[in-house]
Amino acid sequence: MFKVFSDWYKRKFSNPDSATLLALILITVSSIVFLGNILAPVIVAIVLAYLLDWPVEKLNQLGCSRILGSAFVLVLFIGLVVLVSLVLVPIVFKQGTNLLKEMPAIWAGSQQWVLMLPERYPELIDGDQLHKMWQGANDKIVTIGQEIISASFSSLLNLAALLIYLILVPLMVFFMLMDKHELVDNVSRLLPKERRLIKQVGNEMNVQITNYIRGKVIEIIIVGTASVVTFALMDLRYALLLGVLVGFSVLIPYIGAAVVTIPVAIVALFQWGVSPEFWYLMIAYSIIQALDGNLLVPLLFSEAVSLHPVYIIIAVLFFGGLWGFWGVFFAIPLATLVKAVGNAWSESSSIKNDEEQIQAE
Repeated sequence: MFKVFSDWYKRKFSNPDSATLLALILITVSSIVFLGNILAPVIVAIVLAYLLDWPVEKLNQLGCSRILGSAFVLVLFIGLVVLVSLVLVPIVFKQGTNLLKEMPAIWAGSQQWVLMLPERYPELIDGDQLHKMWQGANDKIVTIGQEIISASFSSLLNLAALLIYLILVPLMVFFMLMDKHELVDNVSRLLPKERRLIKQVGNEMNVQITNYIRGKVIEIIIVGTASVVTFALMDLRYALLLGVLVGFSVLIPYIGAAVVTIPVAIVALFQWGVSPEFWYLMIAYSIIQALDGNLLVPLLFSEAVSLHPVYIIIAVLFFGGLWGFWGVFFAIPLATLVKAVGNAWSESSSIKNDEEQIQAE
């Protein structure tokens, strides 16, 4: 068994390039795991700088200086964030608050409907067992509510940290955009000379993630807008809130669409009951999801992330379990990184085997 592992290790990592790539991955992962809280503003700034670098490069190609392009793009980005925060967020927050106020009525109506099931189907449903299950669900809801209130109070203590983010992160993003080439050169000097696989993985990741982010932004806008317009035309309550949720649900493939269906169906059921309007809405919602999965996604991501759906779901579960929301948000880019690293190591070992066979001949 040890010999099998030893042979595998020699085949994969005896190449200096492979060893350098492995060392870089271990150092990066260890830094995030053990110093993640301290380095969080830096990581956020790096991610934002990476996302905003493309328009800065385009402006630079058009003759705009790096410093002016960086300032313009950053100010434009901050302006868009502020605009969305002042226009969209208050409406969504208000609708979310109203929905939370109606949740007890929705829950009571659901309870009444569920507890009537034993009378309608006495041969299939045990009334006592159903009462016990519903009581357990009520207790669980109370516990979750208490946890949410506790989390809300604890989040107030992080207000100072939020202010630090609002000041430090934009400054770091600006300097990272302005001095990108100098910073990249400084990091390159720290790396060993044997970094062919690092460049290969970096180039592949750059193309894949750029296409993925661009496609996801377009998909969120199209799906979210189509959902808001559809819900508003059908006079569904909380149309903007639910439409925004549907738009952002595309960030989590397969799982997001399934989860966001629940609040849409609950609101429609509470508003109209099991009526033709309810079924019309669910049919329209299903059409939006079908067009997204079968038309929009193939058009936007035909050359982006070529991952099997099983791998995507595993990545969402794995990275979500490690890092919560951010793990889910970056699950597909991280899965793409894992795939790129695996491809690089496989190609490296194949090249080495070919060289050994040539030498043997």
